Amino acid sequence: MSKQNGFHVVTPLIESTGMSKRIGTTVYLKMESSQPTGSFKIRGIGYMCQNVASSNKSKGVICSSGGNAGMATAYAARKLKLPVTIVLPSSTPQLVVQKLKDQGATVKVKGKVWDDANAEALRLAQSEGLTVIHPFNHPLVWKGHSSIVRELKASLPSKPGAIVVSVGGGGLFCGIMEGLDEVGWGDVPVLCMETVGADCLNVARKAGELVTLPDITSEATCLGAKTACQQAFEYSKRPSVISEVVTDLQALEAVELFLDEERVLVELACGASLAAVYSGVIQRLQEEGRLPKPLDSLVMIVCGGSSVNLAQLQHLQAVIRK
Repeated sequence: MSKQNGFHVVTPLIESTGMSKRIGTTVYLKMESSQPTGSFKIRGIGYMCQNVASSNKSKGVICSSGGNAGMATAYAARKLKLPVTIVLPSSTPQLVVQKLKDQGATVKVKGKVWDDANAEALRLAQSEGLTVIHPFNHPLVWKGHSSIVRELKASLPSKPGAIVVSVGGGGLFCGIMEGLDEVGWGDVPVLCMETVGADCLNVARKAGELVTLPDITSEATCLGAKTACQQAFEYSKRPSVISEVVTDLQALEAVELFLDEERVLVELACGASLAAVYSGVIQRLQEEGRLPKPLDSLVMIVCGGSSVNLAQLQHLQAVIRK
């Protein structure tokens, strides 16, 4: 257990022979899917919840989340004995609703996408005096997530050639960037992966300013923030940051291949980053001269996901392949 946050575990760093063979360099998997709540979110959200609890001023916490952030908030709040309310968009799988209730959370459903649920959470926080735990846009959340990089530094033989990460609202990406600066790895290329229809960071980069997507049309609902956080946009301007987009089908195929090769089932949102290897994005970036060839080791942040099971995978297969 980390001293910084009593809720997350130091996750395994595994060499993937299948992925390494595909791109001709050593690929390491940072298995955030092994966290007690199924995803990396417990790092930052656990850290923020601890800060709220230690202030003794809160009547409870509230989080708007279609899954992983809600799970992390509910888990940390239960451990800290804090009352917790989770507001979900209607697109959230029933499986997640049940898991949240099992953690003792009060669950409310509002609107179609995360942005609607977030507006409701802010309203309830105001009227009921609750502390908002933002799923991705808070310095304490980024600080908690930055612990991933310290773990990488402690277990990798040398500085990685690049790090691949899925981006939704940008909380994990901000934590990775903060961690890289902290350990003196600020020049390591970071590849931000999104799916078409949930690509708020990629669109913002092209526009040169933050952009709000009209709607989330990707099935990767956990990437479903219509606007990236400002800090993620600022980090994305660095020359070391590359932003790429894959289709839902490419992300789904990556989830299936990963399940076959590594025997681990992850969400479609996580499939977006895995697709960087499985659908040839890394190789293309090397050919374009945007990533070095040969590349030193590649680190994939396997962000995991609590809202996936066999039934959910079959549902995605039916919807995406129709």
